[in-house]
Amino acid sequence: MRAAGIDNAIGKQRIIVELYDKFFKNAFPKMTERLGIVYTPVEVVDFIIHSINDALQQEFNQTLGSPNVHILDPFTGTGTFITRLLQSELIGRDQLAYKYENEIHANEIVLLAYYIAAINIEAAYHSIMGGNYQPFNGICLTDTFQLHEKEDLVSNMMAANSNRRKKQKALDIRVIMGNPPYSAGQTSANDNNANIAYPKLDESIRTTYAAHSTATNKNTLYDSYIRAIRWASNRIGNSGVIGFVSNASFADGNAMDGLRKCLADEFSRVYVFHLRGNARTSGELRRQEKDNVFGQGTRTPIAISVLIKNPDAAEHGQIYMHDIGDYLSREDKLARISAFKSISGIKKANGWLPITPDKHHDWVGQRDDGFSAFISLGDKKDKNAVTIFENYSAGVKTNRDSWCYNFSNNNLEHNMRSMIDFYNFEMQRYKAACAGINAGLRKEKYPDIDNFINADSTKVSWNRGLKNDLGRFVCHEYQETALVTGLYRPFTKNYVYFSKYMNDMVYQMPRIFPDASADNRVICVTGRGATKDFCAFISDTLPDLEMVSKGQCFPLKFYEKNLAQDDSIKSDNLPGELFESDQPSESVNTDAEYTVKDGITNEGLMHFQ
Repeated sequence: MRAAGIDNAIGKQRIIVELYDKFFKNAFPKMTERLGIVYTPVEVVDFIIHSINDALQQEFNQTLGSPNVHILDPFTGTGTFITRLLQSELIGRDQLAYKYENEIHANEIVLLAYYIAAINIEAAYHSIMGGNYQPFNGICLTDTFQLHEKEDLVSNMMAANSNRRKKQKALDIRVIMGNPPYSAGQTSANDNNANIAYPKLDESIRTTYAAHSTATNKNTLYDSYIRAIRWASNRIGNSGVIGFVSNASFADGNAMDGLRKCLADEFSRVYVFHLRGNARTSGELRRQEKDNVFGQGTRTPIAISVLIKNPDAAEHGQIYMHDIGDYLSREDKLARISAFKSISGIKKANGWLPITPDKHHDWVGQRDDGFSAFISLGDKKDKNAVTIFENYSAGVKTNRDSWCYNFSNNNLEHNMRSMIDFYNFEMQRYKAACAGINAGLRKEKYPDIDNFINADSTKVSWNRGLKNDLGRFVCHEYQETALVTGLYRPFTKNYVYFSKYMNDMVYQMPRIFPDASADNRVICVTGRGATKDFCAFISDTLPDLEMVSKGQCFPLKFYEKNLAQDDSIKSDNLPGELFESDQPSESVNTDAEYTVKDGITNEGLMHFQ
């Protein structure tokens, strides 16, 4: 009924994309989340295809129809990219039959999408060429990332598909286009929906993007779309063109500095058309970002990237960016993309801004190096650096806020007792299932924890630490002293269950607020990767990691246990005392359980004196 009366190719593609997109979100929500299934607006697809054709003409004096220009869509979805390529008229009718049969390729891992893509591509080709119906033999049912890791499990069962995979692996791919999956990882361990590991590909990221990154936490470098960029760069070798629509965070993310360096090193030209749409912002910035070209499909900023490797180019590492503009609706953005048509259209409008990366590999919002002349607040990497604070810590990250925080201490106690009791029940059930199994063979013989446990999120919030405890048969008990007051958000105090066993990460907070009676002050500032504007708060109460976005906390004091030290406290990292003669009464608490050390260094004090 939806398709009735649609007499143009764009309209038919839009219907296929929209219906399939809605179906998948409802039918397979976990797979949609893990694979980042979001189907691409036709306007974006057309822009990428025409941009790649322009790049081939300008850099190699070729087109998408030229002989030996093998084209691959590695994440084809419903086949929109290949279908629109066939309908684009960029490949001459006299070239199309050979191209279709030999030099156009696509991969898809989701079986239903694979069949829809094949039929979609075949129908588009038949409508153009007529004659006998020609099957599309260039499509493979495969995980593109896994393709170069090891053989698929279904190779022996699907011989024809296996042969196509082997044939594709041997080809000299010149063009890669598509919409890579967007998934940094599962949001909850209860889902048992983590990203798959790809050892060879991830090692390639580790030795390039991660090796050149200054970030402490490099997990985002293994996001699926970053893996796709690394994979595609490896796949085209030293010559070719890549056209992707993806998360735009690589253009300005703190952890992406190593990736940006590698893009400048590996490619002769890089074009980034920034489409904005970041929903993880607030206030005026959120209004400026406005709509996402994918609608409600994603909350991340989006960019179209055209990456060119030309070994004969006179200059390498040339980077160009264009920002689509502020306050634009989805329809406005798609209309602008259509009007530009390709990277050449932006060039004609003088829209490309040349970027010269600074020494930190920043492309936008480049930092003022004069800032480096200031004394550092803290430095964990260089123990000899002159700093104001001896040490600092992120705020508490529970990863189960709905369990560990509550305005009612009675409700909080009930929730935590209930979760701990359920965990212990599951642990005893797992322990019983493992009874009698030879401990020497436990890795091979013990039941898989993810498949064994009850993942009901109303009974327990699993994380890696709690699963590890279960695997070691650790029994947990409710601790009365763990229930303290915390600062959850600015001006919002909540009761919090503060425990290294039940919080995902307590960082160094046990040394700053060791118990409910500890007297201390921390200056909390927004940290790296913050999604809110910079701000600073001072707190006398245990702060949450998101009290200020990704908050880093600089304490007035550190508490060191005098007797049986908690294993999260390392005395060799404790700061020295500044005010020994002036403040002897603050050096220990009433129980003489802790020695108090000054958080401010001698050098920091002297700097201000």
